[in-house]
Amino acid sequence: MIRVEALYRYPVKGFTPERRDELVVQPDGRVKGDRSLAFAFADVESPDDTVWPKSRGLALMGVPSLARIAVAYDDAARHVRLRVDDIDVDADIDDPAGRAELAAAVTAYLRTTPDARLLEEEGVLPFAFVGDGRTSRFQDRPQGYVSLHGAASVADVDAAVPAPVDDRRFRSNVVLAGTAPWEELEWAGTLRIGDVAFTVQKPIERCAAITANPDTGVRDARLLRVLTSQFGQATPTLGILLLPVDGGGTIRVGDEVTVIRA
Repeated sequence: MIRVEALYRYPVKGFTPERRDELVVQPDGRVKGDRSLAFAFADVESPDDTVWPKSRGLALMGVPSLARIAVAYDDAARHVRLRVDDIDVDADIDDPAGRAELAAAVTAYLRTTPDARLLEEEGVLPFAFVGDGRTSRFQDRPQGYVSLHGAASVADVDAAVPAPVDDRRFRSNVVLAGTAPWEELEWAGTLRIGDVAFTVQKPIERCAAITANPDTGVRDARLLRVLTSQFGQATPTLGILLLPVDGGGTIRVGDEVTVIRA
């Protein structure tokens, strides 16, 4: 049986995930609360636009040191907590001073890392902490999607390289158990997760974010090259994108997954 092994949302774009027991999939295909906040560069105009390429702010692809920052978001209290090394900030995002404190903390941390050179580039500082903490808007693609991969595919990659590779590198919303390695890339048509039906849209072409170790923030594996050379892919690919049918709904850890048309 194929089932949901883990669910994740990413409240702050480019930062650490929150493991969840359930996710609400909105009619637009986005996960509720996913990428609802972001650190924008100083020269970004209209930073709350829904189309958000990685070049507009902090993202793991270009700033691997972000992987070390533990971020938690309390939806009810409207607080973001950020912890790394001797930095521990818990701030109210409805207070401009709280947002400024979070931006200052991230800046202070990055100054201690190999990514400090980014801060010297024109138009980067000061960061603006943007988003309302409710609306999922800072995805890489204009169309909202739910991302999914099979744990067996990641295990296959892990076995091919000396660096540790786990699901966190691939930043999917849904991780499945019970699939064969790479099986999900062959799916087409419709699949059902619990009571929610989805259409399979396309495979996920990966970026340099997957090369960053999620514990150390160091690029320690040339996974883009590994996917193309060792697994024979034309472009580095792992996982698939989904869109909900009939308005979305709630998916849960342990839900059975049924491929309706493979």
